[in-house]
Amino acid sequence: MSPTRHRNRRPALRRWAPRGAALAALGIAATGCASNEFTRLGVPEPITEQAERVLTLWQGSWVAAFAVGILVWGLIIWSVIFHRKRSEQLPPQVRYNMPIEALYTVLPMVVIAVLFYFTAKDQTYLLETDEPADVYVDVNAFQWSWKFDYSDAQDQPILDTAGEQVSVAGVPTVTTEDMPVLVLPSDSVVHFDLTSPDVIHSFWIPSFAFKMDAIPGHPNQFQVKVLPGVEGDYAGRCAELCGVDHSRMLFTLRVVSPEDYQTWLEERQNNPAALPTPAGQEEGQVDQDAVIDPSPSPSPLTSSEAAVAEEDDQ
Repeated sequence: MSPTRHRNRRPALRRWAPRGAALAALGIAATGCASNEFTRLGVPEPITEQAERVLTLWQGSWVAAFAVGILVWGLIIWSVIFHRKRSEQLPPQVRYNMPIEALYTVLPMVVIAVLFYFTAKDQTYLLETDEPADVYVDVNAFQWSWKFDYSDAQDQPILDTAGEQVSVAGVPTVTTEDMPVLVLPSDSVVHFDLTSPDVIHSFWIPSFAFKMDAIPGHPNQFQVKVLPGVEGDYAGRCAELCGVDHSRMLFTLRVVSPEDYQTWLEERQNNPAALPTPAGQEEGQVDQDAVIDPSPSPSPLTSSEAAVAEEDDQ
């Protein structure tokens, strides 16, 4: 290789330096700014501490993906530019290159191991329920709506003047005004217990960046720390295809201040609201009329078939 050709490579390498710095700055911005819509990469604005952890994991995964992509494309471009065909002479051939093959084997395993470590670590954090909660909510998912039962910080049912537990329930709907409203206080730890009397549903609030299944006969639980200053209405829905009205199994999450939450709770206690009951279904029970009998029903006999059957009986 001539000295002239060697010197001509240096400007090309220098041109890559600003681009690498810009990409590094983009990676730092993606991990450091959670409120920017671009850096959230499609994840809704988090309203819980757990959602912030999920967002950080999501951003870190994208940074790792960008880093691997830049490395791979950089090697491809470098090979195309500096190892392009220059003559008809066949380049030196080798059977193998142990250092390169070892790198190609070890490096992907390292990347996967790092991603697995952070995923398992964050999953363990998301499923922790040891912290004392300020509010307990029993989530009863049924075809095709929701029922929310409220308990106090000691996990004791909050009763109204009629002696019934303070609850909110709904019916299948796509109208915001008719959706059941799950009211929660901000700056509070909320514990959820999930059950279902019929089929598998999935309790999903996109702003939680988390969902969990409600499985018949298998209660699930999780809890979140709602951040301060996130008061407002948020969408909630079932994320498991659960039947004909799955698309109408919607609810609204309303986050209010702790003071407004106490005011709302006292209002519900002093003025119990009648809960809607799904048609043909008692509270907490499966609608038996909707259960399909696997045994075939006998077909009605025609008059001639009935006469033949009567003669056989005689």
